[in-house]
Amino acid sequence: MTSALSRKEFLQLSGLALGGLALQPSGLRTLLQPAPAAAHALVRVAVKELRLYSEPSYESMVVATRSRDQLLYAFEEFESELGPDFNPRWYKMDEGYAHTAYLQPVQTQLNPVALSVSPQGELYEVTVPLTQSYRHTRARGWETFYRLYYLSTHWVTAITIGPDGALWYEITDELLKITYHVLAEHMRKVPASELTPVNPHIPLHQKWVEVSIPEQRMWAYEEGELLLDTKVSTGIPYLVSTNGIPTATPKGSFSVFSKMPVRHMGDGTTNADVEAYELPGVPWVSFFHEWGVAFHGTYWHDNYGNEMSHGCVNMKPAEAKWLYRWLMPESEFGQVQSLGQGTRVLVR
Repeated sequence: MTSALSRKEFLQLSGLALGGLALQPSGLRTLLQPAPAAAHALVRVAVKELRLYSEPSYESMVVATRSRDQLLYAFEEFESELGPDFNPRWYKMDEGYAHTAYLQPVQTQLNPVALSVSPQGELYEVTVPLTQSYRHTRARGWETFYRLYYLSTHWVTAITIGPDGALWYEITDELLKITYHVLAEHMRKVPASELTPVNPHIPLHQKWVEVSIPEQRMWAYEEGELLLDTKVSTGIPYLVSTNGIPTATPKGSFSVFSKMPVRHMGDGTTNADVEAYELPGVPWVSFFHEWGVAFHGTYWHDNYGNEMSHGCVNMKPAEAKWLYRWLMPESEFGQVQSLGQGTRVLVR
């Protein structure tokens, strides 16, 4: 483990990176083939089983299924007259139609490996559809650990040599205080220029956010001007809670009090089963309720406009990132957590 590599070491090891594909989920091998010329988007299956239908309707015949983390090409995205009303978006696939709810739009960007990493941690983002992390212990050696997904964020604390002999990054989990490792070219450093605060000079009382649970929408206002109007996903009221905290998004008047560029959510265990309720690397988190309710980016569904969460306000990652920059308290680049009296949030 090291926080820096010599130029010679870097050149010797960087050529091994492509070999890491053998240690990655089989779905990534889709990327070895050229994309179909007519492809509209690449999407990742974000549910245990995805059904493809003969028509863009849940009432039509199921013609095929796909499993979690498979990568599929969508040839058209459109709104179906057959609904559902809250989210009528569907994809035309090779073998039928798939609703967008559990298909994450993804891209692939391989990145140059950093020569050094601050041991205090630097913020990185996953830039491939998914990547398999590994954990190393003296007792068991290298073992598969969490799968990390496109646009999730993580604190990188060192450059390491991975199980394939290539360059990997060490990630330190900010919740569990454990380390694991990910293929370095699958992540990019988030530059300070992307996280500059948005209009921090505006007085605190002139910024506020409203969330409508019936409409599944949120609005961000500044000096009376509407800056953001978007669909969100709030809490599902009837979910079974594992910690005694209600899963419905609480209604009332609150204030943002804590912001984190990355948070491990879910049960907070080392259960690496892909079906476990573990969500490492949730990006752009802005807490506004003592139960841990927050605005944050989402990589496990694309079903905004419908209740989907355990209480938080799920947002598209890009919109959550903008909101994170705009909300008070202002955050300093590189901070794990920013605390303070922040922007008003009205949930109704």
